[in-house]
Amino acid sequence: MSKVALTGIKPTGIPHIGNYLGAIKPALELTKEFESRYFIADYHAINTIRDGKLLKNLIYEIAAAWLSCGLDPEKSLFYRQSSVPETFELSTILAASTPKGLMNRAHAYKAVTAQNKEAGKDIDDGVNMGLFTYPILMAADILLFDTDVVPVGRDQAQHIEMTADIAQAFNYQYGGDILKIPQGHFSKDTEIVVGIDGRKMSKSYDNVIPLFAPSKQLRKIIMKIVTNSQTVEEPKNPDESHIFSLYKLFAAEKQIEALREKYLAGGMGWGTAKQELYEVIEATVAPIRDNYDRIMSDKTYIDEVLKKGSEKARAVAAATLRRVRSAVGID
Repeated sequence: MSKVALTGIKPTGIPHIGNYLGAIKPALELTKEFESRYFIADYHAINTIRDGKLLKNLIYEIAAAWLSCGLDPEKSLFYRQSSVPETFELSTILAASTPKGLMNRAHAYKAVTAQNKEAGKDIDDGVNMGLFTYPILMAADILLFDTDVVPVGRDQAQHIEMTADIAQAFNYQYGGDILKIPQGHFSKDTEIVVGIDGRKMSKSYDNVIPLFAPSKQLRKIIMKIVTNSQTVEEPKNPDESHIFSLYKLFAAEKQIEALREKYLAGGMGWGTAKQELYEVIEATVAPIRDNYDRIMSDKTYIDEVLKKGSEKARAVAAATLRRVRSAVGID
């Protein structure tokens, strides 16, 4: 029996290049060695999104994005979290055996309370129960599907550790290996993708390169990448160049070596280096962008994909829930 990899996808808007390289591409590559499952975490999203029409559109956008990047719904489960009610039953059961102290240690909760304390506010100001119990719902997402590995960034490792703690406590309390203990799966090559200002690419820094930007807009954004004041004639250190660090993530080995030599030889201006970067990125994203535009023009197709995926997911989830219900005595 093959091992299972589960990826949760937050509907937070159209992805950028950093999302593609650091999350989407590595998660899709897991299909080579795992039975892969992907879900849109729409119930997690309502902790912060208070606009129903906006959330609905964000769900379409993120579904189309992953489908356009190569997610094959015929080979992998792809579903909406909200369409699998077994998730919420398991979440309720897990909440009954999860200590509050564990939730107090969650990074997201601690970050809010620290800000409140610094601002002189009530420590729980602005904290809803969805935020506070977020790790329990995430644990239910993972444990319901007998997940072996969850691809996450290093900064999200705590979520997997908490899920393991919750599952181990449940198994101990009810005696037996009822819930499978998951592990994190960390990508080593593209954990940090730099943005146009040299910092980690992030919407919060407004330094992103959108994945589906039209060709002209893509080039315009790339031309804004921050560089130093070296002249065209001067040799340049490729290992200190934000342009080159991005180039390496898209180019073939021969292309990388050829551009490295141009840096070191001198005679190449930053404008030329940026043009080289634009061309190699455009070659990768153009077909993905075309796929995205096509899929977004037919939302009925997206609805059908997610509906079928959710039906398959419920069949898998039911088996886990039967074990859990039997263990707690409510079967």
